[in-house]
Amino acid sequence: MIDGRIGGGKAIYGAPLGILVLEARFPRIPGDMGNAATWPFPVLYRVVRGASPDRVVRRRAEGLLPAFIEAGRELVATGAAGITTNCGFLCLFQDELAAALGVPVLTSSLLQYRLIARMLPPGKRPGILTVSASTLSAEHLAAADVPRDAPIEGTDDGDEFSQAILENRPEMDPAAAERDLLGAAERLVDRHPEVGAILLECTNMGPFAAAIAARTGRPVFDMVALVTWFHTALAPRRFPPFEPGLAAAAGGC
Repeated sequence: MIDGRIGGGKAIYGAPLGILVLEARFPRIPGDMGNAATWPFPVLYRVVRGASPDRVVRRRAEGLLPAFIEAGRELVATGAAGITTNCGFLCLFQDELAAALGVPVLTSSLLQYRLIARMLPPGKRPGILTVSASTLSAEHLAAADVPRDAPIEGTDDGDEFSQAILENRPEMDPAAAERDLLGAAERLVDRHPEVGAILLECTNMGPFAAAIAARTGRPVFDMVALVTWFHTALAPRRFPPFEPGLAAAAGGC
């Protein structure tokens, strides 16, 4: 606001976070980034046509960068002040999207790996759960600044989760999907006892984060928590006006 006047220029206000969504039909239950009920704040969505789970995860999102840039620009023009995506494998586009969209961009949960590592005590490091260990390549890790020797376990060999997501099935058994994730998490910590925290690469794993933490006894970091943190920068919380007397009564310094 300048001299009592309010600036414009956007089509929608009050929803500063824009989410680029894969073109998919698998169920998105609460806790999934693609379910609007996941968020305690309003968000803007844009589906990227042609960005199927198989094409993005198994085929390195080949040929899709222009479509993501176009959809991201539409979100910014609509009202988004920051952009995120709903697939961790899109870390391959992190630099290009940040350069093209002109607003902060957060493409992947994997981008928080180094920060998590700094939190852990000596001798501990984060381990990664992914929807496709067979295609999470060294290039993906480098794009997210993840060490090449990071412990990684996939749900590829499970019965439900990876198949429902990557084959874009119209139905999913959440209980079976959870079993896949818990089994993968147990293998991760059994094979790598130095794992002190678990990082979920896949944005569709959010609904199962609490179960993974309970089963493994490790803190679990996912894209929902990271995007919620991101949103606090786009729309900082407003506090009541500072009143010294009230602060003193509350024990403030």
